[in-house]
Formats: sequence, C-alpha cells, structure tokens
Amino acid sequence: MGGDYAPAEIVKGALLAQQQLQVEIALVGRLEALEPFLPRPLPPKVALVPAEEEVGMAEEPLAVRRKPKASINICMQQVRAGQADAVVAAGNTGAAMAAAYLHLGRLAGIDRPAIAALLPTLKGKPVLLLDVGANVDCRPRFLEQFARMGSLYCQCVLGIEKPRVGLLNIGEEPNKGNDLALATHQRLAQLPGIHFAGNAEGRDVLTGDFDVVVCDGFVGNALLKFAESVGQVITQVLREELPRGWRGKLGCWLLQPNLQQVKRRMDYVEYGGALLLGVNGICVITHGSSKAPMVYHAIRLAKEAAEQKVLQRLQAEMVDPREPEPRPEQRPGNTSGPLPLGSLERGEG
Repeated sequence: MGGDYAPAEIVKGALLAQQQLQVEIALVGRLEALEPFLPRPLPPKVALVPAEEEVGMAEEPLAVRRKPKASINICMQQVRAGQADAVVAAGNTGAAMAAAYLHLGRLAGIDRPAIAALLPTLKGKPVLLLDVGANVDCRPRFLEQFARMGSLYCQCVLGIEKPRVGLLNIGEEPNKGNDLALATHQRLAQLPGIHFAGNAEGRDVLTGDFDVVVCDGFVGNALLKFAESVGQVITQVLREELPRGWRGKLGCWLLQPNLQQVKRRMDYVEYGGALLLGVNGICVITHGSSKAPMVYHAIRLAKEAAEQKVLQRLQAEMVDPREPEPRPEQRPGNTSGPLPLGSLERGEG
C-alpha cells in the first residue's frame, strides 16, 4: 500500500516478478484497493493478505504503533511467523524501519541497523554504500558494525571473496576528517575479519576501487540521491544533444544499442532498492517513487538475499568476541528491546 504509485505499480511489479522469477508473492493491503489491479483468477503463486490500515508517506514513523493493523506491520508479522522470507516496502521508510524493530528485533551484536544501497561503478561491479538514511547521528562503533555487515553481504551475495572496505572521508590520509571519521578509521584499521582499504573520498565511490563504503546516514542519504541524479542528468543531456542535425540523428540510430547499454549501466532502477541490514529478517526498502520495473528488481534483490542466506550468515558472524554478552533485547528474534525513539522521531531514514 506504500509508495507514490501504489497500489497499481506495486501490484504490476509484483506480478512481473512472480512470472519471471518464479517466486511466491503475498500482496498485503486493503483488498478493495488491490483487487481492481489483479487478474482473475489469481495466479497460483499470488496470495492476498488483508490489512485494514496503512501508514501514509507523510506520517511519522511511530504511526506503526498507533496502527497495529497497518500493512507494513502485517508484512513484518508474516516474516516473523515464517510465512514469508522477506518484506519489500516502497512506502514510508521510517515506518518500515520502526515496524522491523518492533516485530523482527535486532541481531545480536548490532546497535543500529543500516540501510545498504548498491550503486553502479566504472568497473561494472556495484559498490555497497551504507548507511544511506537509517542513522543520521552515528558513533564509531556503529560504523564498525556497518563495515562488518557490508563485507559479509558482499561475500554472500556478490561473491567477492575479500571485499575492499572504505570509510567515506574528505581525504585519503588517516589523520583527515572529523572526530567520527578519525575514531572510526582507527577502529577499522584494527578490526579483524575485514579488508579495510582506508579512506574513500567522494570521487572514489563510483570508481569501483571499493566494494563497501561506510558513512553515517546523513551523508549517505545525500550521496545516494546525488548519485542517482547523475545518471538521470547524463541520460537527459544525451537525449537532448545527440539528435541535433542530420549527423546526430544518424549517429543516434547507429549508436542506439550502445546508448541503451549506457542507460542500463547507470540506471539505479536495476538495483531495486536497499537492504535493511541488522534486523532479524530480510527487508528491502525501495523508492517511494518506484514503478513496476523497480518493484520487480526490489523483489529480485530480496530473493537473492534469501537464497544466499544473508540473514543466517549475519546471525552467525556478527557477534563481536571483544564485546560483552549482548543484552536480552539484542538477541536474535527478541522484539521486546527498546526502540530508538529519538532517531525515528527525527525522521531518520
């Protein structure tokens, strides 16, 4: 029920994924709103799960507590009960995070989950950027956990044996940056189990020299939206400038396959959305402006995460032996732990 084009485009993308990816889909929402966009009879692998309420895009994240029958809450309950392997949400990001906290809980060893987004690079392989909006204020300990989760994700899903992890900063030198960057660099340089490749400047993010880039959610969200706009701007400029004159029109016709390939490499739609890493379940958060193709790719991303057992790897390896036994609310599957209300009320994510 979430997103600027819901439910029509959400349903369309979900049906496309069911056909092409051979996945089972549960559409959660108000049935009277969903049914006009559904074929009759329903495909055998598509189910409808009723939800009486929804959280609007403009509502505060903690509306999930006032609306227990909202579609995002029902989605998370489906995962917690083992009736679904993953949640894909295109609605209110803060509400999706809050619902994940409430119903799925955090993984042991994780203080704050992070939203991890894949971006295209010059080398053809994606770079994983996290956090891109879940935590606008971070401590060095949080960024260390983001680095570990990002490295594990790259190993599990992208098949990179030794992911290169970078810390987003204003210079390559270890002594550059603010207090957060300096303290985090020191921790990452001493962290076993990851390949820390040093500071990554803004110009390094899309080169492909790093597989994981970590930062706080404020900087990450700004960088993500800037990076997404770059592809749109370049595509629009090419569309306007190349066809000028008869030579341009002829060149466009000859280069059409190449231009399509350029668009595909730069199009963030291909990456579907971002994983919420650190909660005890698979949750993919996609754009509020998502249309059917992006919904399709978000479901593909969730399918890959489930098949590659990302959650199980995180559960097994994220407990830090240097830290004390996790508090009860941090243990896997426990949903009674405190919700970071301050961050959600500030609209983080």
